Amino acid sequence: MTDTELEMADSEQHDAQIVIHAAAHDDLPSIIQIDSCASGEPKPDFWRECYERQDTDSGSTFIVAKSGDAVAGYAIGSIKTWEFGAPTCGWVETIIVAPEFRGRGVGTRLFDSVVDYFKASGISTVRTMLHIDDYALMSFFRIQGMSAGPFIELEMRSD
Repeated sequence: MTDTELEMADSEQHDAQIVIHAAAHDDLPSIIQIDSCASGEPKPDFWRECYERQDTDSGSTFIVAKSGDAVAGYAIGSIKTWEFGAPTCGWVETIIVAPEFRGRGVGTRLFDSVVDYFKASGISTVRTMLHIDDYALMSFFRIQGMSAGPFIELEMRSD
């Protein structure tokens, strides 16, 4: 299946009952559970800090997609200035869709909402970072219109 066919299939399956809004404190248990299933490790303190940051960091957005009372997915976007020497841009820090809601356009709607937040803030460049072996996520971002950027991430162990 080509990227165009994947994009068309995704756009045809949008769930009209999904509502996207700012993350609420009551959403945290579901967010923690979805992340724990995806990553294999519960990180409640991390997600509480992300939630609290939205009240103190005007350059950050933490949104959830909900179907009724169920959290279908969530995303965090942050505006960074001179991160790695780059002019102001928006970073999609995380985007996760619960397994039972995948293939229904939830990820695309979350991504579009984060990009709309960046646009409303005058941001025209959007970046993200993902594991080199995460082909499904890389495909998702490519379908959204993203491509390789001007940076290469390097790392080493310090021990």
